[in-house]
Amino acid sequence: MSLRDHAQTSKAWPFEEARKLVKRLGGRDPEKGYVLFETGYGPSGLPHIGTFGEVARTSMVRHAFSLLCDVPTRLFAFSDDMDGLRKVPDNVPGKERMGENLGLPLTKVSNPFDTEFASFGEHNNAILRKFLDRFGFEYEFVSSTDMYTSGQFDDALMRVLERFDAVMDIMLPSLREERRKTYSPFLPMSPTTGRVLLVPTLERNVEAGTIVFEDEDGSKAEVPVTGGHCKLNWKPDWGMRWFALGVDYEMAGKDLIDSIRLSGQICRALGGRAPEGFNYELFLDENGEKISKSRGNGLTIDEWLRYGTEESLTLYMYQKPRTAKRLYFDVIPRHVDDYAQHLATYSGQDDKAVDNPVWHLHGGKPPVEDQPLSYAMLLNLASVCNAEDKTVLWGFISRYVPGATPETKPLLDRLSELAVNYYQDFVKPAKQYRAPDVKERAAMEDLIVRFETLPADSDGEVFQNEVYAVGKEHTFDPLRGWFQALYEVLLGQSAGPRFGSFVALYGRDETLALMRETLGKSEGSAA
Repeated sequence: MSLRDHAQTSKAWPFEEARKLVKRLGGRDPEKGYVLFETGYGPSGLPHIGTFGEVARTSMVRHAFSLLCDVPTRLFAFSDDMDGLRKVPDNVPGKERMGENLGLPLTKVSNPFDTEFASFGEHNNAILRKFLDRFGFEYEFVSSTDMYTSGQFDDALMRVLERFDAVMDIMLPSLREERRKTYSPFLPMSPTTGRVLLVPTLERNVEAGTIVFEDEDGSKAEVPVTGGHCKLNWKPDWGMRWFALGVDYEMAGKDLIDSIRLSGQICRALGGRAPEGFNYELFLDENGEKISKSRGNGLTIDEWLRYGTEESLTLYMYQKPRTAKRLYFDVIPRHVDDYAQHLATYSGQDDKAVDNPVWHLHGGKPPVEDQPLSYAMLLNLASVCNAEDKTVLWGFISRYVPGATPETKPLLDRLSELAVNYYQDFVKPAKQYRAPDVKERAAMEDLIVRFETLPADSDGEVFQNEVYAVGKEHTFDPLRGWFQALYEVLLGQSAGPRFGSFVALYGRDETLALMRETLGKSEGSAA
């Protein structure tokens, strides 16, 4: 069975989504010659982990579709940079001066940063592109300002003007009574101030392609709906964009379900077809509460990448997108090691390789990487060494992996650096050593004797067998209580990787010294 054949029935969610697109085509090539994927970005703020997640997940569906179907694809990263500035962000210099720009399109707002870009919107757009390029996404950047001012949306905007009443019939029931009185799908640019105005449409002239509204000075003004003189309110804008561009696929967060429904209705009212897509669940903080940009209870990409790899973050986005998940520091180590495990099993999976997450993370071309040590193991090594930099770890790694150096094992070097960061920031402050009880002390003393009889260069399995044997002989039930005791007494933490493997890495003699010293201290304190 070929990869494509297996993909037809694969339960991996990107293939489930891709098959919706295949069905959408109905065996016919799209008139525009390609299937269009889209993601949206509001450049009033900086790209964040949600931005990454949406582009990453959309890219996964795109790659899955490309395996199922030979129709070309494109991915638009669309920036809503014509939106009016509604509030001054907290993290910009010269806030007072920037406040003078309220209401202006983001690409007309003066740039508060010391960069070469003419506007705040252009500055943030550049950051978005740099952000997406950092992760190697294949995309085309599209600016709302460019689309409106160049006339590429003109036909669609005229269609909105023609079907103004239909759009209003869709939108008004969703609005509060007070908002209904002033609502219009069109947001005109003030001819006098250039601001994006949230004002009702007083008159409309379909033949002339214009609307009449009250300008900021109280006078009546008439402007074309085309050529960048107006933009649309965001839900009609979304629907119009789908219609104008022929968007086939766009996902969004669960909080936008109603918005997608309304925008889809508007797209159909204009004569278009709403895109396929799904609603992903939102992230939760350490306390299980929804992450909010305004509350600042989330995790940034840079914070993740201080402790984990890019691949681990992408894996996090791949797994269970329809389930609300904790997005906090403590999920990072597991995702680093889960990625390594998935990658290790990939090469032998043949046609079923498309079920492996790494196929989706790398667009069907996962790298070949050798990771002889888990991230969890490196964390424990950093913990017992109280490491402040990775060079300490390499003293043990080079002994455990003959011939290994930071140059020959760059991935291991990178993981060592990340492990030290994680240890210093999270493990070290939370360490809580305890003294062993009588039963645990007797078992550890027995383990010392057994380790002394083993060759120093024994592998991890040999050490692990002895740990098991001691735990059983000393009647630990459940046995995991014995392993937990080892970690709590010796490392000041409640869990860790296989203890035998840790001994092989840290060294038999070093482990014996640690155990003797620890038991000696606890005995002294008890006395």
